Amino acid sequence: DHGLFLAEIGRVIERTAGVRRWGAASLDLAYVAAGRFDGFWELELAPHDVAAGALLVREAGGLVSDLEGGEDWLRGGRIVAAGPDLHALLRARLVG
Repeated sequence: DHGLFLAEIGRVIERTAGVRRWGAASLDLAYVAAGRFDGFWELELAPHDVAAGALLVREAGGLVSDLEGGEDWLRGGRIVAAGPDLHALLRARLVG
């Protein structure tokens, strides 16, 4: 849903220095795990797009959830990942 994504990016960009996307969710999540990106979110991804990257984030001490903060991110396709200090803030920004 392009309209939803544009609304989310608009709310996030108001409070950030910028939004970067490399095109592969696994790479973006690896960058979150490595501390190169502060956070990541995406809509409608398949489990194979995010499973390995989400594991990297969690092993690095980050948080991975669905938009509501639950564990349905693997099946539901809505994923939010960030460090513990930013995760809740990013989720709140995304829902408006």
